[in-house]
Amino acid sequence: MIKWIIKLFSSTPKEENIDNMKKYLIVGLGNIGAEYVNTRHNIGFKVLDFLAKKEGLSFKTVKLGSMAEYKFKGRTFFLLKPNTYMNLSGKAVKYWMDKENIPLENILVITDDLNLSFGTIRIKPKGSDGGHNGLKNINLVLNTQQYTRFRFGISDQFKKGQQIDYVLGEWNEEEESKLPERLETSAEIIKTFGTAGLENTMTTFNGK
Repeated sequence: MIKWIIKLFSSTPKEENIDNMKKYLIVGLGNIGAEYVNTRHNIGFKVLDFLAKKEGLSFKTVKLGSMAEYKFKGRTFFLLKPNTYMNLSGKAVKYWMDKENIPLENILVITDDLNLSFGTIRIKPKGSDGGHNGLKNINLVLNTQQYTRFRFGISDQFKKGQQIDYVLGEWNEEEESKLPERLETSAEIIKTFGTAGLENTMTTFNGK
């Protein structure tokens, strides 16, 4: 009887660890408000909205953001859109990472990238903020750069001094026509990240 009780309690941490490894925090970066919905800087929100609509999910207002929960192949994906505005994104990431006890390696942050041509995808296991204020704050709050980021290229087709207007501007007609296919690929990236791992995801999608 005593051996059985010892076995029961000693196995609990291992079982919890297995469950935590099947949980993923997918963070789409963006700004709240109707004026930002279709802007380049909000591609993180747009990717999560696309996946949620495709899978029939609904976002609910939660602390520091909106969240939808997606179950797929034994994994649970928490799709988070922070409502802190871009410059304070780290606060929401840290809160939900801790609340759901999600390991750092199971976090995926989706962001726009001026250094990549439109629609180009680059997934990296770590890295600097690259001048992106959302990533800069996440790095600061988490005190690490060791988390996966999914960069979505928005190109740098703007004149000197017009970067803010460009980033906060809406997609042009050509970009709009190509977005559906890029969003479909982005949704697959999220699922692959959780089911096949980071290395396979990078091999399959980087540069595509």
